[in-house]
Amino acid sequence: MLLTPKWNEDGNEPQYVQLYTAIKNEIVAGKLTEHTRLPSVRKLADLLGLSTTPVEMAYQQLLAEGFIQSKPRSGYYVEALPDPEVRSGVDVNGVVQGRRPLLRDDKKYQYDFHMSENDFTLFPYTDWRRLYHQTLRMEQQENLFYGDPQGEPGLREQIADYLQRYRGVACTPDQIVIGADQFGLLSLISLLLGHELQQVAVENPGYLLYANTFRQHGYEVVPISLEEEGISISELYEADARLAVVSPSHQYPRGMIMPVSKRLQLLEWAQTVSGYIIEDDYDGEFRYHGRPIPSLQGLMPNANVIYMGGFAQVLAPAIGVWYMVLPEKLQESYYNLLRATLLEQSASRLHQRTLQAFMEKGLLEKHVRKMRSHYRKKHDALLDAIQKHFGDRASVIGKDAGFHVLLRVNSEKSEAELKQLAIQAGVRTSSASFTWLLPPAVMPKEFFLGFAGIPLEQIEQGVEVLYQAWFGGS
Repeated sequence: MLLTPKWNEDGNEPQYVQLYTAIKNEIVAGKLTEHTRLPSVRKLADLLGLSTTPVEMAYQQLLAEGFIQSKPRSGYYVEALPDPEVRSGVDVNGVVQGRRPLLRDDKKYQYDFHMSENDFTLFPYTDWRRLYHQTLRMEQQENLFYGDPQGEPGLREQIADYLQRYRGVACTPDQIVIGADQFGLLSLISLLLGHELQQVAVENPGYLLYANTFRQHGYEVVPISLEEEGISISELYEADARLAVVSPSHQYPRGMIMPVSKRLQLLEWAQTVSGYIIEDDYDGEFRYHGRPIPSLQGLMPNANVIYMGGFAQVLAPAIGVWYMVLPEKLQESYYNLLRATLLEQSASRLHQRTLQAFMEKGLLEKHVRKMRSHYRKKHDALLDAIQKHFGDRASVIGKDAGFHVLLRVNSEKSEAELKQLAIQAGVRTSSASFTWLLPPAVMPKEFFLGFAGIPLEQIEQGVEVLYQAWFGGS
């Protein structure tokens, strides 16, 4: 076993990242085979002359991405990957938004655990206002006219660079299509693929915008069950659909992270059925312990993956800039669609130009780092409060990423009773039952607890109030 990377102490890569990359390369190349036992954290740290911290962090990242597994009282072992011809396309050197409510609720809550709210207290108002005013200068009057229907070229260049460095997405600016919202982009996809595909497979439970949008465009929606590590590949093969929608970096609503072995199986499915995958990466930047999980799209060259992202979570929904990355084979079809429909750009050109300048100056990356740290504190405070007040009367699903967790409640009360008791106590929490297309025979009592929008100092008290509302006196 090699595991002797050359440390670049003067570079930008921390030691745990170098070690993580070295081990991952060995696994993907087949030099570390399935079931190989890795050295213990302490033994490897001694071998490499490191402290145990970077070794532990590297192992945890590999564990989160599914390259290794942990066996109690035994150690870490290499996980199985799909057949060599499938994994041969993995880019082992690749670098490696809110989620949206069904209806607007304007009721004021004392403790608002909104599942998709942002925290705007740290929004870079001064920088954004300055750059917006520069965009709106009188000598740049062309900014008020129609822009490129595909999106401003300069912004697409910035997005392509950002995605490559921070999400591991392999693309050129020409593959990026910008729009004002997800519905518009999904409608374009439905038109692009409608001549050859009539069914779409979606995660069950999942984000209903996908199912409902494609249904409105005449597609048959096929719900696919979730397993512990994500969408069921066997059910995908059994279905007639050749288009699947997944959220592999942080599944909505259940929060699981799809390991690399299942990601490669999913890519293999798309190859086998000559189909496409829509990768919804709505909050991929916000993972709080370990590095963000790289995209599915970047795992194999020329994969049939349509990658979707936006700036609603990263900055603010009001910016109104979303985007998708098309596979190269769909680009010509997209240009034909533009010519046929005379489509104009839906996202504000002024916002696009402002965002371009914001990214060019490195302000977006600075803001993401700041918000990730800020949200991590809230995330951890929420988990601590749940453990302190609920104990074994509830369990947490989908921690360590995104803007919410699911709280599964062990109570004899009905979901409707729990919801009403929360409202009466002044606590906003939404049931997750609406995310099911095909509900299970017995619906679990699960509630969204969003932590991004609520002030940090209110989190513990809000959880305590919710506990008292549901279990007080029992």
